[in-house]
Amino acid sequence: MNYTTVSFLLLSFSFYLFSCSPKQQEQKPSFAIAIHGGAGHFGEEDISADMQSMYRTSLNNALTAGEDLLSQGSSAVEVVEAVIRILEDDSLFNAGRGAVFTSEAKHELDASIADGSSRNCGAVTGLNGFKHPISVARSVMDSSEHVFFSGHGAGVFAEKFSHEPADASWFHTHKAYSRYKKAAERSGDEVIPLEEKRGTVGCAVLDKHGNLAAGTSTGGMTYKKHGRIGDSPVIGAGTWADNRTCAVSATGWGEYFIRTGVTQDVHSRMLHGKESLSDACEGAIFDEMGKLGGDGGVVAVSSNGEIALVCNSNGMFRAWSNSENRGIAMFGESPDGTIESH
Repeated sequence: MNYTTVSFLLLSFSFYLFSCSPKQQEQKPSFAIAIHGGAGHFGEEDISADMQSMYRTSLNNALTAGEDLLSQGSSAVEVVEAVIRILEDDSLFNAGRGAVFTSEAKHELDASIADGSSRNCGAVTGLNGFKHPISVARSVMDSSEHVFFSGHGAGVFAEKFSHEPADASWFHTHKAYSRYKKAAERSGDEVIPLEEKRGTVGCAVLDKHGNLAAGTSTGGMTYKKHGRIGDSPVIGAGTWADNRTCAVSATGWGEYFIRTGVTQDVHSRMLHGKESLSDACEGAIFDEMGKLGGDGGVVAVSSNGEIALVCNSNGMFRAWSNSENRGIAMFGESPDGTIESH
């Protein structure tokens, strides 16, 4: 082997090491998780210091549980279900135990879940008498050939799979009942205040195996008419997950999220328009849903570990974490909303 050949081989090897180094530095986080507890028109002046502390504690508890599971290697679907179950048990949020009352003084619970690896999903709407709608939705996804069950049928399905029941007293909270009474005192033609049109919990996850999942759960709208369905249980409006792009959970004025298919819009902008996660969320929330007059937000995680938390309302309860950083927030970057990425 002559001098020229040796020099060429050494130069080639050096180039190989140099070219690999940046890729190693740019490795995606080993996991990512984003959580929301609802979006709305509220600022720091609208929530007492004590309540702010309670919300932060609740979000931190849910986030910590998710981080622990992800660190142990749990799947994205498992983490989404576990985190949302914690939020469903927390009466601070309008989901599960904290669900609002319908116009008939009942509770109609909605939830959906999506698995990005299989592109399978499950959902329930109008569920009554069960503690964890998100778990029922997962059973629909994992244990049936269907995607969506409603009302009585959702309850029959939940009972068949031995999901934990709960009587009406479990869901009766002072906050939700007070809002119901105020709504009942309004005339039928009076516009429902914006703060009573939303309240949802959700979670989007990228696990250590590179799989995405998302889920959303809600009690719906205070004093909603019997049978009304919002976006939370609607795949493509309230929830989406696809390993090719992202996992998304939405919160806000459901009718507008359905009309513009917000969560699928985020996915499509990434898949077909080659937009970043943050740009796709901004476009879906501000340029589409928002321009029709709707408001709310999304939390999302991409297949490369990017996290986006975007809303056009001036508040959204949110928390996020990856293998390097974490954060919890409630209020918007401005009155016009928030565009946050990590």
